[in-house]
Amino acid sequence: MPAQNLPPSVFQMLERNVGKKIRVIVDPTYGFEGTLEAVTQEPSGIWLSEADAIVLRATLAQPIPQVSSKEETGDVYLNLKTIQRIEVLQQIKNK
Repeated sequence: MPAQNLPPSVFQMLERNVGKKIRVIVDPTYGFEGTLEAVTQEPSGIWLSEADAIVLRATLAQPIPQVSSKEETGDVYLNLKTIQRIEVLQQIKNK
């Protein structure tokens, strides 16, 4: 029987982004931004270094939440059960 190509697991997708800057949304109005340092399976979670706690705000004019404030928090561990969304932030290169 031929081997089936299984989709990558959440852990494999996260491990591809180790070392990149990410935004983790924990609550519709709260989250963290930082560098993804490690992914753990037991307990399932991620470690962020140089993390900032962020507050997100949306208005009727701009329904997509925008970062309204940041506060430096240092290194943070987040359990995957508490995370609603993870975004990889693209770094703009100056030419």
